[in-house]
Amino acid sequence: MHPHKQATVTAAAPPSAAVPAARPSAEDTGLLREWAAEGGALELRARIVLLAGQGMRDTDIARRLGVSRQTVGAWRHKWADEGIAGLRHRARPGRPATVDEAEVIARTLLASDGAAASRAVGRELGLSHATVAAIRRRWSDHPPADPPLPGADIWVVGLYADAHGAVLLTGARTGPAAQPRPAGSAVGADVLARLDRACDALPGAVAGSRTPAPHRALAAFLTKARRRHPRIELHALTLWTADPADVHPHASPPAAPGPAPAPPAVRPEASPPATLHGIPATCTWRSYLRALVALDSSRHPESSRRVYLDLAGAVEAYARHPAGEPLQWLRESIASHAAPPRPRGRSGGGAGTGRRETVGGANHIDLGSFNECVVIEAVRLAGTVTRGEIAHRTGLTQQSVSRIARSLLARGILVEENRRQATSGKPRTPVRLRGEAAHAVGIHIDPEVFTAVVIDLDGTIVAERTRPVHPTADPDVLVRQVAHLGRGVLADARGAVRPGGFLGIGVAVPGPVDTDSGTVLDPPLMSVWTDLPLLYLLKDHFQCPLIMEKDAAAAAAGERWIGRDRRARDFAYVYLGTGVGSGLYLNGDLHRGTSANAGEFGQLCAVALGRTGPGGRPEVLPECNPPLGLSRLAARHGFPLDAGLAGTTAGYRAVTEAAAAGDPAATAAVRDLARAVGQGTTSLVDLLDIDLVVLGGPFFTDPAAPLYLSHIGEMVNDFPTARRLRHVDVERSVLGSEAAAVGAASTIFHAAFTPRLRGGTALRAL
Repeated sequence: MHPHKQATVTAAAPPSAAVPAARPSAEDTGLLREWAAEGGALELRARIVLLAGQGMRDTDIARRLGVSRQTVGAWRHKWADEGIAGLRHRARPGRPATVDEAEVIARTLLASDGAAASRAVGRELGLSHATVAAIRRRWSDHPPADPPLPGADIWVVGLYADAHGAVLLTGARTGPAAQPRPAGSAVGADVLARLDRACDALPGAVAGSRTPAPHRALAAFLTKARRRHPRIELHALTLWTADPADVHPHASPPAAPGPAPAPPAVRPEASPPATLHGIPATCTWRSYLRALVALDSSRHPESSRRVYLDLAGAVEAYARHPAGEPLQWLRESIASHAAPPRPRGRSGGGAGTGRRETVGGANHIDLGSFNECVVIEAVRLAGTVTRGEIAHRTGLTQQSVSRIARSLLARGILVEENRRQATSGKPRTPVRLRGEAAHAVGIHIDPEVFTAVVIDLDGTIVAERTRPVHPTADPDVLVRQVAHLGRGVLADARGAVRPGGFLGIGVAVPGPVDTDSGTVLDPPLMSVWTDLPLLYLLKDHFQCPLIMEKDAAAAAAGERWIGRDRRARDFAYVYLGTGVGSGLYLNGDLHRGTSANAGEFGQLCAVALGRTGPGGRPEVLPECNPPLGLSRLAARHGFPLDAGLAGTTAGYRAVTEAAAAGDPAATAAVRDLARAVGQGTTSLVDLLDIDLVVLGGPFFTDPAAPLYLSHIGEMVNDFPTARRLRHVDVERSVLGSEAAAVGAASTIFHAAFTPRLRGGTALRAL
C-alpha cells in the first residue's frame, strides 16, 4: 500500500483521548487525498476527515456529503482515537464474539474520566456503553474467577512464575468493599505499560528453559506469603501454565483449550496457605493482571506506584535470567487495616464498648479565589499592612483589594489595627492576620520521642505534648500512641480553637516516604515502621484533613510560614535530626520532587567527600547522623566520652557543651562534623544557585550552633563556583527544637492559604 503507513499509526492519538479531530499532517493529507480520488470504501472516510480538518461542523459535512450526522461523528471519533489506522478498517458492528472483560476494566479504571473512558473503550472494542457498564458492575462486586473470589476488596500480594506457569497471589477481605478513590488516582498507565513489557517476555522466556520446578517450590512460596500476610485471606489465581500435566499431574486434561488451565497442585495441608482459582477463559492472563492491579490501586491508597514499580522490576529481572530461581515476588506487609474493620464509635466511648474514639469536626476555611490567597500571603509576609500597600505589593487594583479585605475581615481571617494618620487624605487602617482564626496540629515522628503541637496562624504554640518512643514496639501500638498524643494535644488546646477554625493535622516523618500512599518506607533507627502506611492508618482516628511530609521538608514549610518576610525568598533548610536532611523552598513553593523525596542529603555529602563503598555506592556517613557521628569523631580526637553515652542524645549534648566551653578535642569533633555537612551544603548552593541556607532541627543546639554557623558559612562562601556573584547567608532557624512538629502543622496552613497556580499539595481529607 503506502510506505508511510506505520509511521502514521504510531503518531495517532491514544484510544482514550476522544478529542475532536485535529488538522491532518501534510503526510496524512496526501494519503487522504489519494483515498478520496480512488473512490471505494475509503473515499467517504477521507473526505470527512479532510473537511473536518478545514474546521467544518458535523452538520455541514453531513449536508455536503449526503450522509447522516452520526456517520460523520463516528468517523471523526475514529480519526481522533486511532488516526489513519482507524480509518482503514470498519469496526465490526454489534458485540464481538469474545469480550475480554479484564481489558475493559483495566482501561476504564486507569482513565482520569471514567464515564468518557467507558464510551471510548466501547467504541474501540465494538461494545455498547451498556455492555461496558455491566462489566464494570460485575467486577465491582466480584472479579470473575473459578471458584469465585469472595469480593472486590482485594490486594495484589505476590507473583510466582517458573518454567511451567505463573500464579498471581491476591489478598481479600470479606465485607463491604473499599470505596474507589477519585478518578485518576490509580497506579498509572505508564507503570502498567512497563509491567506489560516485562510480562511480554515471560511465557517465551520461561517455557522449556529448564527442568520442571518441584511442586514444593510453589507450596513454599504460598507458605511464605501466609507468614508475611497473616491477617488476610490469600487467593492464588493461575495465570498460565506451559504444561498442566507437569504442574498438576493428577488432574484430567482440560475439556477444551483455553487460556485458563486448572490451578497447579499444591500438597494438601490441614490449613492450606491459599485458596486456588482459575481465571476466566475469556480473559488473557496479561489483561487479568492489569485489571487486578488497576482495581487494587484504585481502592487502596497503600497500593501505590512504588508497589507496582517494584513488581515490574522483579519481572524484568526474572525475564533476563529465566533459567535461574523462580520469580517469587511478595509485596511488603499490609498493616492491620487489612483486617476486618473494627466498629467505630463516637468520641467518648467507654471502656469495653469495642468502639474507637475518633477526632473530627475539622472545617475548611473556604477561600473563594486565587486572589484571596494572594492577599493573605501579602498580609502574612508584611505582618501589618494597609490596603494600599497590599495593592502595590500584589498588583491587584485598589477596588479588588478592598473587596477581598472586607470579605476576609467579615470571616475573621483578618483583623484591623489602629488607624494611621496619612500625610494627605483620610487615615489608613492597616490589617493583619488574626492568629486565632485558624489552628492546626503538627505531629513529629522521631526514633526517640513523639512531639505534637497545636499552633495558630501566627505560629504561636498553643499546646504541646511529647511522648517517649520504644523503637521496637509493635507498629499498631505506636500508631495508637500517635493517635492518643494527637487527641491529647487537641484536648489541651480546646479552649483556644474557635469553632470552624481547626484545619487539620500535619505529620512529619523521617524520609524516605511514599506520600501517594502515606507510607513510611525506611526510617532510620525505626525498623518496625518500615513500609508502614501510617497516614492511611491514622485516618481511622482523625476524621479531618491529613498531610504527611518528610521532617526536613516540613521544617522548611514552617520556616517559610513563621519566618514571614525574613524567608520570602528561595532557601535551603538543612535539618540536623537523627539524620541530616534538607528541605527546599524554591520559586515560591515547597519543592518536593517527583516522589516527594527531594532533599535527601546524606548521599550528597558522601559524593562531595568522595566516600563510596566497594560497589561504588555512596557511603552512609556517620557525620550525617549527628549523635552517632559526633561520638565517633570525639573518640577519634581523644575526647573522654563515657561509653554508655556514645551514639546517644546525651552524649551529643555532652560533646557540644564541652566544645562551647573551649575543649579542643570536642571543638575539633564538632568542626569535622560541621565541615562534612558543609560539603553537602556547598553542593546544594552550587546546584540551586541560592543565597540563603537555614540551619535547624533537634540537634542544632545552642552550644554547637555558633560553630555550625561559622564553619558552614565559610564553606558556602569560599568554595562555590559563583562565589564572586553572590554572598550566601547562613542563618539560625526561627523555629525551636520543635521545628519538625511546628513545620508539620504549618504544612496545613501552607496548603490552605498559599497561592499557587498549579502543583503543590492540596488540603484534602484522605
